[in-house]
Amino acid sequence: MAQLPGNPGTGELAMLRAICSRAANISNVRVTLGIGDDCALLRPGRSEELAVTTDLSIAERHFRLDWHPPESVGHRTLARGLSDLAAMGAQPVAAFLSLALQPKLARAPGRRTGNGWLDRFLDGFLALAAQHGVALAGGDLAESPLTLADIVLTGVVPRGEALLRSGAEVGDRVCVTGTLGGAAAELAKLAAHPRRFSRLRSAADLAHHPHPHLYPQPRIAQGLALRRRGLATAALDISDGLSTELAHLAVASGVHIEIDASRIPLGHGATLDQALHGGEDYELLFTSPARARLPRAIAGVPITVIGSVANLRRGVAAVTLLHNGARQPLSPRGWEHFR
Repeated sequence: MAQLPGNPGTGELAMLRAICSRAANISNVRVTLGIGDDCALLRPGRSEELAVTTDLSIAERHFRLDWHPPESVGHRTLARGLSDLAAMGAQPVAAFLSLALQPKLARAPGRRTGNGWLDRFLDGFLALAAQHGVALAGGDLAESPLTLADIVLTGVVPRGEALLRSGAEVGDRVCVTGTLGGAAAELAKLAAHPRRFSRLRSAADLAHHPHPHLYPQPRIAQGLALRRRGLATAALDISDGLSTELAHLAVASGVHIEIDASRIPLGHGATLDQALHGGEDYELLFTSPARARLPRAIAGVPITVIGSVANLRRGVAAVTLLHNGARQPLSPRGWEHFR
């Protein structure tokens, strides 16, 4: 996104100028050159590594224009990538946002047109960016028959200290942050009554009634604490469903994982099936050494031990579920594209 000359008005140039103006209030010391040139320049510390993640949000696949408030779409676009950084124990630095918009959504944002779709999308996106100190350092705009948002996020982590999926060890405890299944439960309500949620236009609406699907909260503080305090041997975020993420963890670490269904913390109105397979909770799944003293909560978010790590044995499923006194294989039944 270069800052381009010209007169205020409509079209791509006006949109770029307006987005640059709105994003200018959020900065990060590691971004030495942001919007305004052909590339952004990032400068991590000498002992830091860059963590980079990317995510697509596509209309009718990840959100619906007739269901999701634009603020929610903007919030969720950034939250998806922030959750990846949280799982690595990384500190967010900069975001690169590319938008493909239908012409009817592409009115240039500004003070006089604050109710347009793009304005409201930026409200949700930039509010979450400001919360986590994420500078919007670049991106792209295009006219398209299909609306989508592509986010690239960068973060920093001390060299050799990133939390990986492959670090789980025999004897570790399997833990999660927060509650699970709430996003799937809310999505079911949204599908049944989409107009009921149309007025949830900002994260301020979450003060007393969290909305884990519309406005998920990435666990940046929790990921940083797990890494800094040596509380995690492996971690990943729960975006595709607990059952799928457990399979990823078990395969990457070459271990067997057993989960106790009675210990899984259920979100408001969620069923066990939604907690296991629903996805989009954006909580953290991590393993912790048995010797580590786990707190009950980190930055106000509960920590729950739901299982354990053991040796992988021939003929035994990589992940098993203890439910109603019986052990059974837990197949990955969360989200998977093209399945």
